Amino acid sequence: MKSSTSGRFCRSCGGRLGSPRCECKPRGPAGATPANGLAYARRPMLEEVNGGRTDIGPMLDRLASARAYEAEPDVFAVSVYGGFASADIAEVGPTVLVTGRGDFDAHQAFAETIAEDIWQRRHEVLNDYMDVAVAAALAAAYAADRGPLIIADYADNPGGGGYGDSTSLLKALLDAGVTGACFGPMVDGEAAAILHRSEVGDRIRIALGGKTDARFGGGPLDLDAEIVGLSNGGFVGDGPMIGGLPGNFGPSAVLRAAGIEILVVTISQQMLDLQQFRAFGIAPAAKRVVALKSMQHFRVAFAPIAGEIIVCDSGALCTPHYEQLPYRNVPRPIFPLDEIA
Repeated sequence: MKSSTSGRFCRSCGGRLGSPRCECKPRGPAGATPANGLAYARRPMLEEVNGGRTDIGPMLDRLASARAYEAEPDVFAVSVYGGFASADIAEVGPTVLVTGRGDFDAHQAFAETIAEDIWQRRHEVLNDYMDVAVAAALAAAYAADRGPLIIADYADNPGGGGYGDSTSLLKALLDAGVTGACFGPMVDGEAAAILHRSEVGDRIRIALGGKTDARFGGGPLDLDAEIVGLSNGGFVGDGPMIGGLPGNFGPSAVLRAAGIEILVVTISQQMLDLQQFRAFGIAPAAKRVVALKSMQHFRVAFAPIAGEIIVCDSGALCTPHYEQLPYRNVPRPIFPLDEIA
């Protein structure tokens, strides 16, 4: 999980601070009173190098160690979080919290062990954050005999604070001549309103996306497209994350431009359920290429239909190239903005 918790919060809960870092989520046994104390540890970095990803990689062993330590009689909960590099705050970064009582020297030592492992493995990047042109070239050549190629735009994830209207990946796919594809969501309420003044089957020329801040992911695309769907934006999830829960993108439309179906929405949300495409007449499993805006949460729903998954950086607000972001409040020095021995 991506989040950060301040030392002030931990002190207010009776916490002891070792190295000044932490993230927490109470996870103790039913009836456990607020902890006698909190052991808190972190390191000088913006986030765990893989954003706290827990489907593969070193976080699996860290969480297993945390669960094992929770079996100790005086431990109520151990929380290990990956941090959130998009948060421009003073106490940013991956953190470890032990909630318990008794031997706090042992609790602090355990928290420090996990925090130090996160620090020592800070160069072990699991994702290959491709340039959009590289991702588009792979998509153009992709043979979907094992299922579609899923391209996740990590940098324009609305769930992480991205605007959802970056156009650089869509432009690259169009420039590469990719067909049999879908793309979504493109968060552009102005375009959605214009499209709702037309009819399904109409062709329209429209400036799509890129209206919030063109510095982060590109400016508007001038598209000649066919309207293939109009909707009020409602859907009901059927996947592991939001199964049975209603959601709404607001006034929405589906455009077809040069072999790519584009879901245009009003309300910003990341893609994490197949119904976020299917409810609008888009069948992702039948596509050669599925391009979506999400960092991690898409995997549980989309991996089962995927032949391959790649991750790209569109240069939007959640880019992993943190040196491109206008931080004002994070402490310095901090990894990876600064070299730290």
